[in-house]
Amino acid sequence: MTHTTPNPKIHEGRNLKRFREMLGMKQDVLAMELGSDWNQQKVSLLEQKERIDSDILEQVSAILKMPVEAIRNYDEEQAVNIIANTFNVENDAYIGNSNGTFNINPMEKLIQLHEEKIALYERMLKEKDEMMGRLERLIEGK
Repeated sequence: MTHTTPNPKIHEGRNLKRFREMLGMKQDVLAMELGSDWNQQKVSLLEQKERIDSDILEQVSAILKMPVEAIRNYDEEQAVNIIANTFNVENDAYIGNSNGTFNINPMEKLIQLHEEKIALYERMLKEKDEMMGRLERLIEGK
């Protein structure tokens, strides 16, 4: 079931790619999460589609842990304008005193969270590889 998006500027596949990359998730990891009939190439093709079927979009949004509407309605041009009009060096969030001793840049915090997620995925992949190696040695031993 395909839906129509009211804003013709919105490219759902490109939005999906942006959010996936912001989360530090590789295409092959997303493919693995989507199921056995998915691979990296299929995810790449999905990210090239202007419109994504609702059922697939719901699966992807659940994997990325974000609302479907975020992918469906994200307008980069509008977001850039909002960010440009809202944030500048002087407008970083401050905690503590106004001298900025505990300056917290929202973008830096987002990047830190994504780096932590990448590290978790890398550890999971390493553990999977080690487990596969143990299984292969076990099979060869029989």
